[in-house]
Amino acid sequence: MKTHIKFLSPLLACAFGLCQAASAASPEKPNIVHIILDELGYYELSSMGHPEMVTPNIDQLAEEGIRFTQMLAGAPACAPTRCTLMTGKHSGHTSVRGNSGADPLVEGEETIASVLKRKGYATGGFGKWGVGARGTSGVPEKHGFDEFFGYYDQVHAHTYYPRYLIRNSEEVLQPGNTGDTKVGETHAHFEIFNESMDFICENKDGPFYLYLPWTPPHGHWGLPADEPSLALYKDRDWPENAKIYASMVNMVDRQVGEIRGLLKELGLAENTLILFTGDNGGSPYFKSKQKPRGIFSPNIDPKTGDEFRGGKRNLYEGGLRVPAIVCWPGKVEAGRVSDHLSYFPDVLPTFAEMAGADVPEGVDGISFLPELLGKPQPQHRYLYWEFAKQTAVRMGNLKAYRRNPSQPWQLYDLSVDRSESNDLAAQHPKVLELLKTYAAEAHVDQVMGETYDKELATKDKNYQPK
Repeated sequence: MKTHIKFLSPLLACAFGLCQAASAASPEKPNIVHIILDELGYYELSSMGHPEMVTPNIDQLAEEGIRFTQMLAGAPACAPTRCTLMTGKHSGHTSVRGNSGADPLVEGEETIASVLKRKGYATGGFGKWGVGARGTSGVPEKHGFDEFFGYYDQVHAHTYYPRYLIRNSEEVLQPGNTGDTKVGETHAHFEIFNESMDFICENKDGPFYLYLPWTPPHGHWGLPADEPSLALYKDRDWPENAKIYASMVNMVDRQVGEIRGLLKELGLAENTLILFTGDNGGSPYFKSKQKPRGIFSPNIDPKTGDEFRGGKRNLYEGGLRVPAIVCWPGKVEAGRVSDHLSYFPDVLPTFAEMAGADVPEGVDGISFLPELLGKPQPQHRYLYWEFAKQTAVRMGNLKAYRRNPSQPWQLYDLSVDRSESNDLAAQHPKVLELLKTYAAEAHVDQVMGETYDKELATKDKNYQPK
């Protein structure tokens, strides 16, 4: 395991020999830095008016790029949303639809990494994989990644102090850790972050795809006592975990700034697109009588009080709406806000078009590169989701939702009812029938990946000490 200074600046990284002289990647193929924060809510950024979160670096991304108001997750939970993202398929077609964290992609299934790798990209992932445990057909090195370091099984990611992390299916011991979720000597996220900085340095001649599905601020929460962000919230009258949650948001914001600083020092900033999102809708953590939707109320607009219904694990807007920012200096208009309707399956075709790569067969997404460049943008005929017996389908601003097959369909007009509180099913039966037809068209039987070594595939779930 490499040894690093925990709060290393980009300049110091170069001075310590982690990087060499600045070098620009090929202008025909931009570098891509793809950052996902686990469970960060739509309104949990200071630029969105949040009264507690402090996120100046992410806010600056939005100031210098495009903020999407209608970027939707591919599913309302960790594993299935990552599957839609990686494969470009909606959840009626994906191989991973549940949220066990160990369920695998199908052998040979195309991903963003495999598509970009064929066009000469170095491909690295650092964080939480979630679509194929070790000993299965879904491990990232089988799906286009030169290197993946972090957690393969998402249950393993429920501690920031694991006994080991995984690099290309091999265990990397984390010194001084017992598996306790709150206490240890080596905080996994700092190791993951340092490795991602190394990847940039080692592949500065580009092009590269850097996938950063970071675990913070997802629980279970734990930070070292010397983490600077803790000082911002130490005097708040909150549960200790709430202080850590808010501190984690500030911590990853600082690290976003450090990544941008390193790109600038290496002369790569102008030829690097950064996509920043949450992974699914926010959770109402730390609820109380005064704050029934959580201390940080991720699905409530702090400026107006308007709400997205629901949250993580359901298909209302609160489970699907995520913060989304694209920054690409000189290519996208700075400070722009886009209402383009998009979701995670669109990311693969977008990156493929940027790289001049062919889009694999069976992809449901539509590239939003035209929207980034201010050109006419093709639209979806419909968007589709299924999760845990729920189904949702959206056509423009009209959205149909069904809790399970024994329940009636609901219909909402999101242009005037973002809180999904006024069911229009009875008033517009023909519209509902059309959306139900789309839903039936979108679903096919699931084809799952394979488990080759069951003992190995389940090992990483046993992260806590016996």
